Amino acid sequence: MRWIEIMEKLEKKKCFFFSVDEFRAIVGGRKLTAKRLLQRYAKRGLVARVKKGQYLVPAKKPPDMFIANKLYSPSYVSFSYALSYYHMIPEVVYTITSATAMPTREFDVLGRLFSYSKIKANAYTGYTPVKIDNYTILIATPEKALADYLYFIVLKKRTLNERLEFMNIKISRFLKYIRLFENDKLTGLAKELICSQKKK
Repeated sequence: MRWIEIMEKLEKKKCFFFSVDEFRAIVGGRKLTAKRLLQRYAKRGLVARVKKGQYLVPAKKPPDMFIANKLYSPSYVSFSYALSYYHMIPEVVYTITSATAMPTREFDVLGRLFSYSKIKANAYTGYTPVKIDNYTILIATPEKALADYLYFIVLKKRTLNERLEFMNIKISRFLKYIRLFENDKLTGLAKELICSQKKK
C-alpha cells in the first residue's frame, strides 16, 4: 500500500497518533506487516516513533495535550501546564505536565518534554474533557490542577510560584479536592493561600 493511500485512510479516521494495533486496524493486514510499514515510513520521516509501539504523523501532529493523554495512559493534563492554560500563572510552560495513577515518567517527543507525576489513586479525579482542534483532551479543572500542584509543593517536588492567582476558582470545590490527598500540611497550605488571595 502506498503512503498516499495510507494517509487517505488516516485522514478519514482523523487518526494521526496511533499504536501499531490501531494502525493495523485502519490499514488492514497482519500485525507484522503493519510494524514493517511503520519502520519503513519512520526511516523516511513520514511517521515518527514516539515510544515503543506508538507513532505519530509529524505533518499532522495533534495538539500537545492530546499527545500527553495518549502517550501515557491513564493520565490527564494538570500541574503547571494546566495552571498556565487557565491563566492562573503568567508564565508560558513548555513541559506538558500530567497527573497519572501509574509510575512517574518523562518522555521527549520531537523535542517537547512530557512529564507525568503519580498521584494517589483516590485523588485521581477532577478532570474534564475539552475540545481543541476537534481533539478531545482530558485536563484537570482549575481547582484540581491547583490541588495537584500544591500537593507536590508540600512533597517538596515543586516550588510555589509567587505570582499564582486563583481568585476565580470555586473554593468549596478546591477544598474538596485538597481533602482527597489526606495530608494535613496540604490542607494548611491551601487555607493559608486562600486567606492571602482574599487580602489581594
